[in-house]
Amino acid sequence: MANRKLGCLSIFLFVALCVSVLVNFGLAATAFRRLGGMSREEEPIPRFRETIVQRGSRGSNDKIAVIMMRGLISTSIPGGVGESMVDDMRVALEQARDDDHVRGVVLEIDSPGGEVTASDVIYNAVVRTRAKKPVIVYMDSLAASGGYYVACGGKFLMANETTITGSIGVIIQTLNYEQLFNKIGLASVVFKSGRFKDMLNGARQITPEERAYVQNFVMKTYDKFLGVVAHERNLPADGLRNTIADGRIMSGKDALDSRLIDGLGLIEDAYGKAKQLGNAPEATVVKYGPPFSVSRFLRAFGKAGDSKVELTLPRQLLPQLETGRAYFLPSFYAP
Repeated sequence: MANRKLGCLSIFLFVALCVSVLVNFGLAATAFRRLGGMSREEEPIPRFRETIVQRGSRGSNDKIAVIMMRGLISTSIPGGVGESMVDDMRVALEQARDDDHVRGVVLEIDSPGGEVTASDVIYNAVVRTRAKKPVIVYMDSLAASGGYYVACGGKFLMANETTITGSIGVIIQTLNYEQLFNKIGLASVVFKSGRFKDMLNGARQITPEERAYVQNFVMKTYDKFLGVVAHERNLPADGLRNTIADGRIMSGKDALDSRLIDGLGLIEDAYGKAKQLGNAPEATVVKYGPPFSVSRFLRAFGKAGDSKVELTLPRQLLPQLETGRAYFLPSFYAP
């Protein structure tokens, strides 16, 4: 009798072992299939969360999307959703462009400008959005140089009377520290493949040929900026070149008088204009913000508990521009 019980127990354990092996094999196969599928699937496009700024009618699903562009325009500035703030702007504009409930976009700009290519990328993203739905640009305290370049992509440009805008121009800067090197007995040794390879080397004087080359590059980039403004604002390029497109800044009121913008007002007026042009008078105004992220939360939590003491110097003492890069920036922003 005992042998029979032992035999039944052995059979049961054997069957259980076989079932366990089969189940684990099935789970492993499923996991490998998922891993293989993940390698072929595209990553989901990140989406910005929406915060209600101005509530519309209960019976309306229409929305006005508010997208903010603040600070220096640069691919080196990290984004809240993408790799950089430039990626963030492209993603936000694409989200508004593809959302059937969004009837208009308010692009709120508070920026001194920035990198030439980065500004051009965002400008083109604004133009693509404008082709599907109206984009109203509202210039806050500052929308100069590259900030104005981006603004030109909008359908209707609005600013406050006291807004600083304009500064149509290009700047490349470098530092010359040859005399300092001579004082401390330090010399720069350079091996180069061509005569222009180190043309912005601060350890020596720039040659007349190099100066002409860099100036020509700057003027070609400036011509592109000028062409964008002339095309979008329906103004003669030569007239701009010989007057207001000489790098000067101007107030919102002066910009209106010069036909660089279409109207003056407050941000609420921009919301109203977007509703008007989007034919959505009862729309809800929503502002795009980065989605909640555990990693971002942990980074913020870590910073909150950080005991390090940091010294922040005034921006004038710490130049934000990198040597050799072309920028759409006002002259007062360069060191």
